Amino acid sequence: MIDKEKIGKLIDKAKVSIISSVDSNGFPNTKAMLKPRIRNGLKEFYFSTNTSSNRVAQYEKNPKACIYFYRKGKVKYEGVMLKGKMEVLKTQEIKDKVWKKYDYIFYPKGKSDPDYCVLKFVAQSGRYYCDLKTESFDIE
Repeated sequence: MIDKEKIGKLIDKAKVSIISSVDSNGFPNTKAMLKPRIRNGLKEFYFSTNTSSNRVAQYEKNPKACIYFYRKGKVKYEGVMLKGKMEVLKTQEIKDKVWKKYDYIFYPKGKSDPDYCVLKFVAQSGRYYCDLKTESFDIE
């Protein structure tokens, strides 16, 4: 049985998020991002990003997405992939909720910067890897 609390701790400790989208030719596009700003269990994740980014355009055309988190120790490697859908959110309410003080570095016009938006990922299923074993699971 998958330990979802353990997976949550792995995600919280990860310094980097890997996110993937699908381009107009059907190919996966992957990039590293900052960790999620908000995490609700293993179901919902909120990221901040630039409205003008390629990723936002791709998610608006095709919401299929994947996110990945990992931890590499001296010997042990642990990772979790979550598959689901990504939604682009542009309401001021969600932008205010996700905003961090240091975001002015990326969005000089502040919380209302038109180039600032939020990505909301909703997971449907996952795959966990640890100690040479993998296990698939559904998100409830």
